[in-house]
Amino acid sequence: MPSEKYTLAIDLGTSGPKIALVTMQGEVIDSEVEHTEILFLPNGGAEQRPSDWWNAIRTAVRRLLAKKNVNTDQIAAICASTQWSGTVALDKNGEALMNAIIWMDSRGAPQVKEMVKGPVMVEGYAVQKILKWLRLTGGGPGHSGKDSIAHILYIKSVFPEIYKKTYKFLEPKDYINFLLTGKMAASFDSITLHWLTDNRDIANIRYDAGLIKMAGVEAEKFPELFRAIDILGPVLPEVADDLGLPRGIPVIMGTPDVQAAAVGSGAVRDYEGHLCIGTSSWLTCHVPYKKTDIAHNIASLPSAIPNRYFVANEQETAGYCLTYLRDTILFPKDALTPDGPPKNAYEIFNDMAASIPAGSGKLIFTPWLYGERTPIEDHFVRGAFYNMSLSTTRAHMIRSVFEGVAYNSRWLLYYVEKFIKRKMESINMIGGGARSPLWCQIHADVLNRTIKQVKDPLHANARGAGYLASVALGHMTFDQIPSVIKIEKIFHPNPDNRKIYDELFKEFINLYKINKKSYARLNSYAAS
Repeated sequence: MPSEKYTLAIDLGTSGPKIALVTMQGEVIDSEVEHTEILFLPNGGAEQRPSDWWNAIRTAVRRLLAKKNVNTDQIAAICASTQWSGTVALDKNGEALMNAIIWMDSRGAPQVKEMVKGPVMVEGYAVQKILKWLRLTGGGPGHSGKDSIAHILYIKSVFPEIYKKTYKFLEPKDYINFLLTGKMAASFDSITLHWLTDNRDIANIRYDAGLIKMAGVEAEKFPELFRAIDILGPVLPEVADDLGLPRGIPVIMGTPDVQAAAVGSGAVRDYEGHLCIGTSSWLTCHVPYKKTDIAHNIASLPSAIPNRYFVANEQETAGYCLTYLRDTILFPKDALTPDGPPKNAYEIFNDMAASIPAGSGKLIFTPWLYGERTPIEDHFVRGAFYNMSLSTTRAHMIRSVFEGVAYNSRWLLYYVEKFIKRKMESINMIGGGARSPLWCQIHADVLNRTIKQVKDPLHANARGAGYLASVALGHMTFDQIPSVIKIEKIFHPNPDNRKIYDELFKEFINLYKINKKSYARLNSYAAS
């Protein structure tokens, strides 16, 4: 309709940005995608170029607006959702001093270990320190070195001159907002993994001087805090002109990807779960309380929804396992397959996996290709195919990857349900993996839960950003979101697969327990 208003949603994932036009009711009417490179470095390094992010965003925005599906004067807001737990070091002029250290990077593990140590230790933390973190923040710095504070401590230790020159450390979302508005700020939720904020009063989150001192950083290097639905300011005139937008469009603070997905999945009421299968994955829900399960790296942290917490957890590689199988194992551009993978490789994977019975002939794939965060935090663990035989085919391997990701989801589900003290009867499924009806059914069977395939699951983050803008501008409330979310299909557990999946899930857990020490010996960077 000519009177319809839209949000220009920026969804900056690890593989690149999706730019979408989203109605105030959360319908994505069109989108464009660009790719950005990940730079994998020795000893667990993972970086991206901030300039790549911005150039890709500019390209995708221009291409989207050039289609003229809407008049630009109908765009009422800009709102970003991006990868979380990343670090951009900026100087006083707003220039990036180095590549962005992203959520996959574990090089800060030694610095975290040094920060959290003390005379009396429990679960790898000094008792007095972890009690303070738990009381104020609800969690604590992960041992894996993948939290934002670990990145900053790594920079301070290894690149002291860059640390000294840094004016502000920003999360990816907050860096994009800076480019849009010229303002350096963070939201209550994006700042969480710095572990420097007092989150006890969920409506008034603020930095804590004691936590800052304990971390050994300077308060002035961190940005001002706002709610996810606050208006940060208007887009800069020169940026509006460059992107082809009217001047003065408000930029909403926005939220990281996990929190945006929670909103965009439609599971916004307490204890309503959603499962996202993207590059990484997570299974979470909103809760009305602050709580921590330190043993399994699960905590309730500030949500994008004001005055609410969500259960935070994450699996490092999920959908990316299929990408790895395609690009590194089956179709790398080498002497055997010089042309690389077929363009429709994922569709072929899906068909081949569907031809194999549940259980993949008892072949088990462990999806820990880049370490793991939850329900175990172990950056030494690695992926593998177990129980291969002469009868194992490529189709078996492909299906076992689908199933291995689901086994890890089930492992996580057990501890999430234990955390919230109730069973999730149904789970909304989103992300690229949710486009596969087969993967949805496998998750229903492995988890033994009803899976609701959200329509247009690939745009859940952009839809979540659109909802935040809609609420910020007064077009709708969060309570109205479930009534407008569309479910494509509902998948019920197949009882015929219960026995095989229960058996293989037990072995999946056993494989970790049996091999944990071997992984540590093989992959300990400190030892090497």
